[in-house]
Amino acid sequence: MKARITILSILFELILFSAIAQEENASIYRGNQFYKEGKYEQAIGEYQKALQLNPSNQDAKFNLANALYRAKNYPEAEKSFTELNEVENKTLAQKSTYNKGVLYSREKKLLESIETYKQALILDPADENARINLQKALEELKKMNPPQKKEEQKKQEQQQKQSPPKTNLNKKQIEQYLKSLQQKEQEVQQKMQNNKSRAPQRPDKDW
Repeated sequence: MKARITILSILFELILFSAIAQEENASIYRGNQFYKEGKYEQAIGEYQKALQLNPSNQDAKFNLANALYRAKNYPEAEKSFTELNEVENKTLAQKSTYNKGVLYSREKKLLESIETYKQALILDPADENARINLQKALEELKKMNPPQKKEEQKKQEQQQKQSPPKTNLNKKQIEQYLKSLQQKEQEVQQKMQNNKSRAPQRPDKDW
C-alpha cells in the first residue's frame, strides 16, 4: 500500500511539473508574439508570468529586459540586463552586456556606454556591432572635447589640478583607442575571411 502511495505521489509530481513547464513555455511564446507585434506592455506581462513559474528561466529574463527597453522603462531594463551580465551562459551574458550598452547610448550616457561596449568586446571580440557602436561613442566623446588654444589648455590644466577630472579619457587617449579599434577590426575581418568555414554563427541581435 505504501509503495502504491509513493508511486502515485511521484506520478502526480511529474504531471504537475509538466503542466507548469508547459504553461511557462506558453507564456514565453505569447510574450514573443506580443513583442513581434510591438505590444511591449503585454509582452512584459507574459514574461513576468513565466518568471513567476520559474524565476531561473534566463530566456524569459532576457526577453523581459528587451521588452522593458522597448517600452522605454530604462531603469528596470538596465537592472535586468545587469543581472544577466553575470550568468554562466557566455552568449547570453555578452548579448545582455551589448544591449545594456545600447541602452546607455539611448540615454546619452557616453562614458557608461563606452565601458559597456568594451566589456561586450572582451566577451566576444568578433562582435562587429559592439565595435562599431564603441567607435561611434568614442567619436562622440571626442567631439565633446574639441582642440583648444594653448591659453585655454593651460587654464583647463590648472582647473583639473584643483578639481578631479570628469572623465577618464583625454583627447589623445580617445584617438589612440580609435586607431586601436580600426587595427583590431582589420585583423578580425582578415581572420574571419581566412576561417569562414569554421566561424561560429552569431545570434540574431535584438536591434
